[in-house]
Amino acid sequence: MKIYFKSVPFNKNDVTLALESGVDGVIVTADHVSSVAELSRTPVLAEEDMPSLSMTCKADEENIRDLLLSGKQVVLARGWEIIPVENLLAQCADVAAEAGTLDEAVLASGILQRGVQSIVVLPSAIADLKEIVARCKLSRDHEELQEAVVTRIEPAGLGHRVCVDTLSMLHRGQGMLVGNSSAFTFLVHAETEHNEYVAARPFRVNAGAVHAYVRLPGDRTTYLAEVKAGSEMLVVDSQGGTTVAVAGRVKVEVRPMLLIEARVGEKTGAVFLQNAETIRLTAPDGTPVSVVTLKPGDRVLCRLDDAGRHFGMRIKEDIQEK
Repeated sequence: MKIYFKSVPFNKNDVTLALESGVDGVIVTADHVSSVAELSRTPVLAEEDMPSLSMTCKADEENIRDLLLSGKQVVLARGWEIIPVENLLAQCADVAAEAGTLDEAVLASGILQRGVQSIVVLPSAIADLKEIVARCKLSRDHEELQEAVVTRIEPAGLGHRVCVDTLSMLHRGQGMLVGNSSAFTFLVHAETEHNEYVAARPFRVNAGAVHAYVRLPGDRTTYLAEVKAGSEMLVVDSQGGTTVAVAGRVKVEVRPMLLIEARVGEKTGAVFLQNAETIRLTAPDGTPVSVVTLKPGDRVLCRLDDAGRHFGMRIKEDIQEK
């Protein structure tokens, strides 16, 4: 999802705040485009490039649909209603809507459980802009986590493991979903804990072996080996709440590894993690559990899904992953 701020009429202080808040673009009148473009690398659009159109009747909806399908960039003017927006989302790939309050922005971001593709925040919501970015851009859908029972832990020899250092400070209970299969991923905890030998690295998730799947925003996965600086990573907490963090550095190094297996009902999953005290899974109460002290019968948080991915995108096919 993209967040734009529309500074019409133009207000320099509002634009500065918007850029500091992390918006994806600023919309101003044509005579201010060049001066605002000098302030950062954030895209600056003229109001005429993303015109706002009211949607008050079925004819308006059909007109906007036709414009979007033809490739035109238009924005649903404030005052839109949910059902017509749902109709557009079902037919068009890029729907944008104005929001004049935090509540309107949150509502737009959740329509049909995926939301519009772009929110244009109006000056009336400038005081809530940072919260809008946090709630609508950084936050993502809720992940359904389940308690899994650990059934096996054993040394697996040396292997290449991936450390993902993010641009964000993570906190206790947060981590990334990683596993041998996209159908069974483990909540690998961030390195938020201190011990007498190693300082905490709360920006880091020592995520696992290079071949493992890691869950990404947008219901996608990738191999840990394919994560690179600038990749958007899905961060999940023990309650299933999600946010997005950007990978700033990825370290692939040879380390001794552990094979960990767990079971939820009749389903079994596995993950390879570095054999070190600082690497942890996540207990149901959000407590980080070191792989060194982990034992069969312990309960950890996992996510179950249907198997079947192609280049990280969900597909339907018969597949077995062992």
